[in-house]
Amino acid sequence: MFSAITQWDTDVLFWFQDHLRADWLNPIMKVITHLGDGGIIWILLCIALLIPKKTRRIGLVAAIALAFSFCVNDLIIKHLVNRVRPYDAIQGLVRLIGPESSTSFPSGHSSAAFATTTGILLASHKKWPVWPKLLIVFFACVIAFSRIYVGVHYPSDVIMGMVVAISCSLIAYLVFCKVELNLKKRKQERDDANALIM
Repeated sequence: MFSAITQWDTDVLFWFQDHLRADWLNPIMKVITHLGDGGIIWILLCIALLIPKKTRRIGLVAAIALAFSFCVNDLIIKHLVNRVRPYDAIQGLVRLIGPESSTSFPSGHSSAAFATTTGILLASHKKWPVWPKLLIVFFACVIAFSRIYVGVHYPSDVIMGMVVAISCSLIAYLVFCKVELNLKKRKQERDDANALIM
C-alpha cells in the first residue's frame, strides 16, 4: 500500500511539473508558499483576532488549534515518520525554492493553515458572514497547493497535514468549549452565592 501511495505521489508531482507550472505562475507560487513560512502569517492573524474584544474568543480558539496542531504535526509525527523531501528522493523533480530543513511528512505549512482556518470557522460559527470565511479557506488551500507546486512536498504530505490540523482543531475546540462552560458555571455559582450574602 505504501508503494502505491508513493507512486501516486510521484505521478502527481510530475504532472504538476509538466502540466501546471508556467513562467508567469512560478513567481506567484513562490511568494504564496513563503507566506506560510514558520506559520508567521497565521500567528499574526491570531494576534489580530485577539486584540478586539469582539473577536477575542475566535482568536483564542484559532491560536490554541494552531499550537496543538504544531505540537502533533511538527514535533511528533514529522520526527516519527522522518520522510525525506521529494526533491531528494525523486530523480528529475525540480524544486522551485530553496531546500527545506525539516522532514517532509506531514506538511507543516498545510497543517498551520488548516489548523488556524478550522479554529476560526468553528469559533466564528454564526458570527461572521460567509465571504471572510471563504476567503480564509481559499487562502489556506492555495498555500497547501503551493507546497506541491514548488516541489517541496508530496501530495500525501499535504493531505495528512490537513487531516492532522482539522482533527487537532476539533479536539482543541471541544476542550475549549468544555473549559469555557465550566468557568461560566463557576462564575454563576459565585454570583449566586454573593447575591445570597447581600
